[in-house]
Amino acid sequence: MRSNRVYLKTIGGIGFALAILSALGIFATRSTGRPESQLDVKHTYAVKKGTLRVTVVEQGGLESSENIEIKCKVRGRNTVNWVIENGTQVQPGDVLVRLDTLAIEDAINERSKYAFQSRASAENSQAILANAKLAIKEYTEGRYQVQMMTLEKNLKISQASLLLAKNQYEHTEKLSVRGFAHDREMDQRRLAVNQATLDVDARKNDIDVLEKYTRPMKLKTLEGDLASAQARHDANEERAVLDEKRASIAREEFKHCVIKAERSGLIIFPSAAAWKSAPDVTEGATVHKDQVLLLMPNLDKMQVKIGIHESIVKQIRPGMKCIISIPDGKLEGEVLAVASVARPAGWWTGNMVKYDTIVSLPENYPGLKPGMSAEVEIVIAELDDVIRVPVAAVLQTASETLVWVKTDGGVQRRVIQIGESNDVFIAVRDGLGAGDEVVIDPAAFIPEAKQEALKTLEEAQEKLPGDPDRTE
Repeated sequence: MRSNRVYLKTIGGIGFALAILSALGIFATRSTGRPESQLDVKHTYAVKKGTLRVTVVEQGGLESSENIEIKCKVRGRNTVNWVIENGTQVQPGDVLVRLDTLAIEDAINERSKYAFQSRASAENSQAILANAKLAIKEYTEGRYQVQMMTLEKNLKISQASLLLAKNQYEHTEKLSVRGFAHDREMDQRRLAVNQATLDVDARKNDIDVLEKYTRPMKLKTLEGDLASAQARHDANEERAVLDEKRASIAREEFKHCVIKAERSGLIIFPSAAAWKSAPDVTEGATVHKDQVLLLMPNLDKMQVKIGIHESIVKQIRPGMKCIISIPDGKLEGEVLAVASVARPAGWWTGNMVKYDTIVSLPENYPGLKPGMSAEVEIVIAELDDVIRVPVAAVLQTASETLVWVKTDGGVQRRVIQIGESNDVFIAVRDGLGAGDEVVIDPAAFIPEAKQEALKTLEEAQEKLPGDPDRTE
């Protein structure tokens, strides 16, 4: 397969210098010293119109566009005791991962103990709360009623005593007018009336105190006890529910310490799906909750991820036709998406900035697996009926693009304007016509071309980075 190639419109800077070095290398190996007049057909090319396909070729890897993520569902950090091999075909119920259960078992025992204690406290506070509710009813419908009836009975008795005292006073008063009662006896009857009156007022005051003060104060106390009992019970009940929930979660997590396949399929590690940030799970490794441990890809929906260099990423658009070469043959696809943010670049990438690009593959194509290597050729443009010449026939200097044309009068230097290119041909916009015969590798046969190449090389070397004598 061809390695990473990018076909650009022009060559400049360091790339231009490298092109000159390549031309001189050809000159060194192919120079024959043959006169221009003796150039034969194999050293020339008859210009003609044709089709020019402009492409970008990048290496990439296959991955599934749909992956079922198999995650760790146990909280905290857990140790992997066993994991299935990468690339294993599994059936529903097959064990995929085993996690260490010692910490989970301790958590279950501890949480269960707390749950039982909290439930006991909640049941006790429930009884206290029920008593507090009954105490209010017992007072309003019981003790208060008894107290009120007792006070009202005492009031009736006092009122009867007052009436009797008044009657006796009136009778004694009549006897005194007739001379049958002494003044001392009248004073006694008068005193008895006053005492009976005071006793009635006291009984009425007791009733007023009970209704206005004693009953409201007692109700407030009982209602406060009820509210306090309710709050304690709510707290105990919430604590019991939480402890029971923690114990239930621990028991549920214990089930997840053994992860099993829910359906049949291929099991792969995250790295096989180009998840560079997700480490592969190995025995003895520490994993955490929601970490992706394994993937189960949908092999019927595969795609290729490649990196497009920043210099040409603007030319790549979704929908472009692609030719994908895999070990078993070639497939056709198209560009699905181009990332708007570049991959992180650094010394590990040679400081090369690339943008992730997704290329589709035919659905349900047999034999495709994640991680399989692929070469993607993106067709940027297909130009029909254009003048084209071999790349080897073109010599580009710092200021112009040159070819040497074989004519009846000898070889002539000619300046041309070029357009798109691939690794074989360059489109010529101006300067050549169909039927012209250009020299291939002119620096190998034509002294003038050799001199131009050497001069351009010297200029390019002066501008190479790191040269203390280079000009800005």
